[in-house]
Amino acid sequence: MDPIFTRLQEKFPFLSVGTYLDQEYIGIVQNCDSQFLAMYVYNHISDEELRKRFISYGEIWWWETNRQLPINLYIKDEFKIFKSYLCQFSRKEFQVLHGPTVSLNETMNRRIKRKQIQLIKALK
Repeated sequence: MDPIFTRLQEKFPFLSVGTYLDQEYIGIVQNCDSQFLAMYVYNHISDEELRKRFISYGEIWWWETNRQLPINLYIKDEFKIFKSYLCQFSRKEFQVLHGPTVSLNETMNRRIKRKQIQLIKALK
């Protein structure tokens, strides 16, 4: 693995790195499904204070949750300042090179399966 990715993973495990149309993007994936990937893009944040807050919220989300809930749903109102940095990409053309991806669709499927298992009664 590339040493830059290794250092990034150690220091900021919540950040994902990907490429789209020969451009590299670093940020936190909000949701990823079969058609689209939505990411809060760190590269687009120019204000240094906002960058620090973004990293701080990322750490809170990463260490205080099970990471199946998107960051904007966990942090809520405080994270609204980053709404303008949310970018949608075509999933077919976006290649995730490193980092976690959150999928609400996958989470919902797991919960439905769990409920179906609980509804089955054992016959004696």
